[in-house]
Amino acid sequence: MKLKQQPNIHHIPTDKKRYLPLLLLADEQESMIDRYLERGELYAMLDEQTQEPLAVAVVTMEGEGICELKNLAVSPSYQRKGLGKQIVEYLVNRYKESCHTMFVGTGDSRQTVGFYQGCGFTYSHTIPNFFTQHYDHPIIEEGKVLRDMIYFRKELKR
Repeated sequence: MKLKQQPNIHHIPTDKKRYLPLLLLADEQESMIDRYLERGELYAMLDEQTQEPLAVAVVTMEGEGICELKNLAVSPSYQRKGLGKQIVEYLVNRYKESCHTMFVGTGDSRQTVGFYQGCGFTYSHTIPNFFTQHYDHPIIEEGKVLRDMIYFRKELKR
């Protein structure tokens, strides 16, 4: 789908659950989203003409100059058009004044790992069996069951 004009990214301080359908694309268990949504800052990329949400992201402050990108999802009809990279770049610029490092945890899928590496993130560490211990059903990406959470980090320029 083609955008009518450049989307803008908005901070969404209230009524965050209205973006749940998009959030569930990146984290498919609502109880897990509930663990970070209210304490995190939600950003939505909206089509300025239609106000349709195109992408969402949630960032939490983890203390000592560290933030974590907990959720990043792009509407299926707008995927692979650079919107995910655009929202990551926005968040890096937004948080570089208050944080020195941004982390993101994800499953070990080639496409997702490649995306974050393409955004300048580098491997940090692995949490073994995260998905099998914290989710009530198997999480499957690229035809394989996800087990470990792979963490990446990006140094933010101050």
